[in-house]
Amino acid sequence: MGFQAVCLVLLLCTGGLLSKPTFRKERVVHPDPQLSEQLHEDNQSFQYDHEAFLGKEEAKTFDQLNPEESKEKLGKIVDRIDDNKDGYVTTEELKNWIKRVQKRYIYENVAKVWRDYDLNKDNKISWEEYKQATYGYYLENPEEFQDATDQHSFKKMLPRDERRFKTADLDGDSAATREEFTAFLHPEEFEHMKDIVILETLEDIDKNEDGFVDQDEYIADMFAHEEDGPEPDWVITEREQFSDFRDINKDGKMDKEEIRHWILPQDYDHAQAEARHLVYESDIDKDQKLTKEEILENWNMFVGSQATNYGEDLTKNHDEL
Repeated sequence: MGFQAVCLVLLLCTGGLLSKPTFRKERVVHPDPQLSEQLHEDNQSFQYDHEAFLGKEEAKTFDQLNPEESKEKLGKIVDRIDDNKDGYVTTEELKNWIKRVQKRYIYENVAKVWRDYDLNKDNKISWEEYKQATYGYYLENPEEFQDATDQHSFKKMLPRDERRFKTADLDGDSAATREEFTAFLHPEEFEHMKDIVILETLEDIDKNEDGFVDQDEYIADMFAHEEDGPEPDWVITEREQFSDFRDINKDGKMDKEEIRHWILPQDYDHAQAEARHLVYESDIDKDQKLTKEEILENWNMFVGSQATNYGEDLTKNHDEL
């Protein structure tokens, strides 16, 4: 295994950190952040809608297209949004598109590492391929990892990765499609992976392995004293947060459900709201779904004088976006 793979293993085993953090660590996952920093003011500007529909960076390049070019390329995007190819774009399909656009960086990250793991080039990554690429050197040269700490890290991470891989592998064929591998690498972004995120968080913080997170473990995860001095004000505030809000049943510790409330808060679904807004504003016959003609009729709301890098988008593998 090459140096890059060794570094990846070490990164996995240390959780990406070389030492205990002395700063606040953020574990809360916000899967649906604000879609745009622009104000949502359709009577003056569709900038918010453009960035939500296209992505912020891609929207910046649309000024180079005239209306005819914009409509032509928008039509091609509409074909891709229509997942079931029934000729209509539903609120659900539009929501899913917006979520994919906003999470494009994740799919781009998967695309960059895909070839490193798809060793037999069959456009799937089996568990054996991933295990060999990530842990092969350790498994073939265990004598080089005699240090107890290293041994513990590798032995802990291998079954943990396998458990996560099996959860992501929805069809159970021990080979991940691009979407399944994305869920494996970025479980916080997929609903069916949320229990794994919670379990792994619990395992990371629960140092006494009693199946719960007490207040000291909660604080120790985000802060470590360098000396015996006083705690910073924000740590005192976090202790209060634990007692007042994290420990919902007031038993002095967090169970899995309380951890879920903490790290996976039920945020406002911006993508759902934007999809409903776009459908409402463009649905000429009020059947609660959009035809391509209805979208193109209201093209300025979706793309206007701004656009995405369509040439790149339309040549990408559909699974990547």
